[in-house]
Amino acid sequence: QVQLVESGGGLVQAGGSLRLSCAASGRTFSSYPMGWFRQAPGREREFVASINWSGVPTNYADSVKGRFTISRDNAKNSVYLQMNSLNPSDTAVYYCAASRLWVGAPSSQQVYDYWGQGTQVTVSS
Repeated sequence: QVQLVESGGGLVQAGGSLRLSCAASGRTFSSYPMGWFRQAPGREREFVASINWSGVPTNYADSVKGRFTISRDNAKNSVYLQMNSLNPSDTAVYYCAASRLWVGAPSSQQVYDYWGQGTQVTVSS
């Protein structure tokens, strides 16, 4: 069993930056691909970014490419999402997730087995 806890969300002005963190429990964290997803009000949850257990490859949604960077530190059982050049359309609850069995950097929510509770990111115009 893996438990995931996100942090780092908050209110930021358009053009600003935030860094989200996801702390994981469990000895096998370092072997799991990890992903970030988000859900805006009235919308379905969508893929943001993912990273293989080794740190490569990574995968990004087109809407965040060049602005967001996913990384991980297996020694700290943590995965991060650096978000730059934020705009109001990035406002959402952000979730991290772990996949037990998949390989690579998957974007499908269906392959992720463990989910955090989410952290709110609000970008004001």
